[in-house]
Amino acid sequence: MVKEVMRKAPKRPEIVEELKKLIGSRKVSNNLTDLISYSHDYWPITFTWLLNGSLPALPDVVVFPEDARDVIQVVKFAYNNDVPLYVYGGGSGVLGGAVPEYGGIVMDIKKFREIKINDIDMYVEVGAGANGMILEEFLNRHGFTLGHFPQSLYTSTVGGWINTKAIGQFSVKYGGIEDMLLGLEVVIPPGELLEIKPNPRAAVGLDLKQLFIESEGLFGVLTKAYLKIWPYPEKRILLSYVSDNLEDALKSVREIMLSGAKPAVIRVYDKIETLKWFHMIKKAKGKVGTIIILEGDEDLIEAEKIIVNKAFKNALSTGEEPAKYWLENRFNVKEISDYLPLGIIIDTIEISVGWSKAIELYNDVINAIRSVDGTLIAFAHASHFYPQGVCFYFIFGGLPSNKSSVLDYYNDVWESVMSTVIKHGGAISHHHGIGRMRANWVEKNMGKVAYHLFKKLKQCIDDKGILNRGNMGV
Repeated sequence: MVKEVMRKAPKRPEIVEELKKLIGSRKVSNNLTDLISYSHDYWPITFTWLLNGSLPALPDVVVFPEDARDVIQVVKFAYNNDVPLYVYGGGSGVLGGAVPEYGGIVMDIKKFREIKINDIDMYVEVGAGANGMILEEFLNRHGFTLGHFPQSLYTSTVGGWINTKAIGQFSVKYGGIEDMLLGLEVVIPPGELLEIKPNPRAAVGLDLKQLFIESEGLFGVLTKAYLKIWPYPEKRILLSYVSDNLEDALKSVREIMLSGAKPAVIRVYDKIETLKWFHMIKKAKGKVGTIIILEGDEDLIEAEKIIVNKAFKNALSTGEEPAKYWLENRFNVKEISDYLPLGIIIDTIEISVGWSKAIELYNDVINAIRSVDGTLIAFAHASHFYPQGVCFYFIFGGLPSNKSSVLDYYNDVWESVMSTVIKHGGAISHHHGIGRMRANWVEKNMGKVAYHLFKKLKQCIDDKGILNRGNMGV
């Protein structure tokens, strides 16, 4: 929960000159434009501050390393001088995880973008700063796909995906980033290069890759990753259905998940959001729409189509058009920047929960959002599915009353949703991570013992707490 504008960092001009000596002056900047650009990510609340003329916390300096040796030098300097170090990828995070709360150094890793394909062992070796869309297009030109399509694909980086445990729109077939990661290269304090080589599976001590998945920059600076790739899909089938209610639609999806079929995309929209994605289908009004995309080997997906149609036998088949419309518009997320200057704040909250509590949690969260004074919209879709449960993606928007500020309204909505999810035993984050927005609820959701162990791991790996200081509440 955010209470005020982030604290301002003390000015430390000596840092700039020391870093120039270490890695070269052209890789170091304290230009005000750069400091402001690297002071925030896509967190809506930082946009509110900027529109009001208030800056989030500024770093003292921004560095642009070009190889692992540069990163090692900067990490050593930060460690030896107790200077906070924040890593910056594409800046597409939505929870303030990249805000340099305690100043110090921001490290931009986007020059780490080399891509090499191993077409025999079926993986790609890629720099942590590589842009997601450029990586996917590169793979496509060579006959492959990563299968990872987060909504931030055009603006996010490989390192950001790993640090936040990202997941893409085609997750039912290809999984999340944790399912794709075979190995990595990371610089840890006090300035050592850790290399985990890619293998199909290894049982050699602790799987250290797991320390860096969803670590949000707390344990090291990722410089390289080895990710699984797949042959570019031979064929794609687009399907859509309209069910009477959300419960019926989710029952149909659960049947598919338990069958062993793996559609690439499944998206179930509640009655409000169905109006957006099924606007061309008159019979969809007042109903719940589902979009399904199958892709891969032609024989395999034709068999999956039979399973999907069987699961939705009691629903109305509405053809390809809704799925086509979704494919064409899925990366359009301009609502936040459109409405925020008008004083209307819009945000999303994604959570996960088991099947047994899915409908009850959905209803309670929607009611909780609507109960906050100033709420204008509250709706949701389910977009990631497992044999054990589902991820709901809630969207809300509001115009604070005269008695409250945008920040007050925003905090009230988040409190209402997080407390409701915890009450139902769900996970307060599915793929956006924690950042600074969710930090207050981490211990409640993890449990005291687990959270204590997490903090001990942080202290063990980064004993001076230089990496992403303040993120995730540690």
